[in-house]
Amino acid sequence: MMERLQKVIAQAGICSRRKAEDLILTCRVSVNGKIVTQLGTKVDSSQDHIKVDGKRLHINQSKVYILLNKPKGVLCTLSDPEGRPKVTDLIKGISQKIFPVGRLDYQSEGLLLLTNDGEFANTVASAGQHCPKTYLTKVRGNPTLDELKKLSQGMFLDGETIADCQIECFKDGDNPWFRVILTEGKNNQIRKMFERINHPVLKLKRVQIGFLRDPHLGRGEYRHLTFREISRFKQLQR
Repeated sequence: MMERLQKVIAQAGICSRRKAEDLILTCRVSVNGKIVTQLGTKVDSSQDHIKVDGKRLHINQSKVYILLNKPKGVLCTLSDPEGRPKVTDLIKGISQKIFPVGRLDYQSEGLLLLTNDGEFANTVASAGQHCPKTYLTKVRGNPTLDELKKLSQGMFLDGETIADCQIECFKDGDNPWFRVILTEGKNNQIRKMFERINHPVLKLKRVQIGFLRDPHLGRGEYRHLTFREISRFKQLQR
């Protein structure tokens, strides 16, 4: 069956479909010995010889879906020239190559999905309001109600407009905690938002991904998603 090349790469568990498009555009994918750079290219994975970065693509592998409680001080990347710990280092006994769905920055902690199913990753990452992400964040000092309203109504950040979000007080104090719910996540968005109003983030933890939460999962612990959880994520729509 003929399918788009980026979809086949995602199905092989190399990365998400969006990342697969980047691989194609940067001349890192070949089909039957020829470099392919057109996103509309269609292939038959049962017959065509597909390579990514010179390595043959293997389509038929079992799918893995994992929920990890990422500790801070761990990277959401597959490699690091400085040799710092990566989220995949925490996962033991799995032969398949897995990758994180989205990311949490180095100093943040909390729930993170990992998989080798690129289509699954693309569905979750692009679900927007159908898969909001919930965070708890501790900030320095006490923002005013006007400042919090300014953040929640969206703002212009790093050259682009970010979507509205929900912000509510979770725990009072000299350095209070807030619950923040995002329907889209830009790089370091919550840290940059509170930095803009001069109340920098001291701690940041993701506690829920869409419907999924697991307060009993300790730092650095992980588990496989249930069949029901996988099905619910796959049913998400933009």
